[in-house]
Amino acid sequence: MRWFPAMGKAVSVENQTAATHSAAKLPPGPPRIVPGPVQGIAFFAARRWVTRQLARRYGSAFRLTVPVFGRLVVVVDPQLAKQVFAAGPEDLGSIKPNLSRLLGPGSVFGLDGADHRRRRRFLAEPFHAKNMKNYQDIVEEETLREVASWPEGTPFPTLPSMKRITLNVILRAVFGAQGADLDELRQVIPQWAKWASRLATLPKPARNYGRFTPWGRLAEWRRKYDTIVDRLIDTAQADPHLADRSDILALMLRSCYDDGSAMSREDIHDDLLTLLVAGHETTATTLGWVFERLSRHPEVLSALVAECETADNELRHAAIYEVQRTRPVIDFSGRRVTAPGFELGDWVIPRGYSIVVSISACHTNPDEFPDPDRFDPRRYIDGKPSTFAWIPFGGGARRCAGAAFAKMEMNVVLRTVLRHFTIETTTAPGEKWRTGGLGFMPKNGGRVVVHRLVTDRPVAA
Repeated sequence: MRWFPAMGKAVSVENQTAATHSAAKLPPGPPRIVPGPVQGIAFFAARRWVTRQLARRYGSAFRLTVPVFGRLVVVVDPQLAKQVFAAGPEDLGSIKPNLSRLLGPGSVFGLDGADHRRRRRFLAEPFHAKNMKNYQDIVEEETLREVASWPEGTPFPTLPSMKRITLNVILRAVFGAQGADLDELRQVIPQWAKWASRLATLPKPARNYGRFTPWGRLAEWRRKYDTIVDRLIDTAQADPHLADRSDILALMLRSCYDDGSAMSREDIHDDLLTLLVAGHETTATTLGWVFERLSRHPEVLSALVAECETADNELRHAAIYEVQRTRPVIDFSGRRVTAPGFELGDWVIPRGYSIVVSISACHTNPDEFPDPDRFDPRRYIDGKPSTFAWIPFGGGARRCAGAAFAKMEMNVVLRTVLRHFTIETTTAPGEKWRTGGLGFMPKNGGRVVVHRLVTDRPVAA
């Protein structure tokens, strides 16, 4: 016998398929007269607005049919999100399609079940707390290097600087040292990410139709990436000091699975690309939002400046958490029903459907976050929100593997900037959201005006 995850009802495996499909009960959704392509265009073009409107009409979950992803159930309630994230891989697997079609079949995004668990354990080692001190030093060095050229007294977008900082940080964390190959990757990774973000929600053709088409350009940048990483792997394997290195590539090459096998070179390529792209784009965009938000909340900014003169970081972490709540870069986390049926609240979702948790909707749930439109970091000091209400990194077994690294990086970047600059506050309206890269970013790039502090601290690495 096997148990349904939410309701605890035992159903024999042999009877599950027929019983579940006959008992399928889907949430409400737009009438059939609204064609799938129309639903899809609306969902992808104005997802946050569409989600709010449909949630008001249909409640805590609703169904849609959209191109590429097919039949969806969209969840907007943290209690239903908890059921999704707590489900095991025998019930819910990776959403299809997912980023592995761009990152490669060896990416952790595309793995399910035992293969996914093995890879997650494999990737946990580089982000262990014992390695964070080394990474903190890298973050501070790269931040000081970048802010040395910041203009004073004139508005400028912080997002390009944040992208350079986070890309340099993840490159050094992954490969350990500087060099010509890393200089090449600084050119390749942003170009690959640019084309991948444009194609992420489009059907992938059977062939790329040449180097001058979008898919052809993506493939060309991927070939350049593979060539560079092959050289870096060869160099690392020939390094007599490989056993002493703490970079992520060295840890991957030294480590092995429980059965003694090592990661294949192809899987290393795919997972390193996953770390390089996901590890800098979303963190940089969040930091852009951090500066945009703080420049519009002078009381919070003043308290953060005061905290920077101490060894505390509680408020700094809380402010970043509140930015992630109010300005989530990635606004949904998805799963695909792999069991004959999955009980979600009062509904039974049949195999083949995808379940998408709306992160932005959960983050504005008034039961979890009173007065949700108010920017208030003290929410995370006076009390902790539910694990399944604050979900900028997703949740469950597929929660972002680099969440601890991202938190550390944002904390160190913000601390370093506040120790060397004053940030002018403004009464201007907040920047609007726009889609770009791998998520939602501030329309004007998180523009601020800064003035350099007179300090004995170094201003460049």
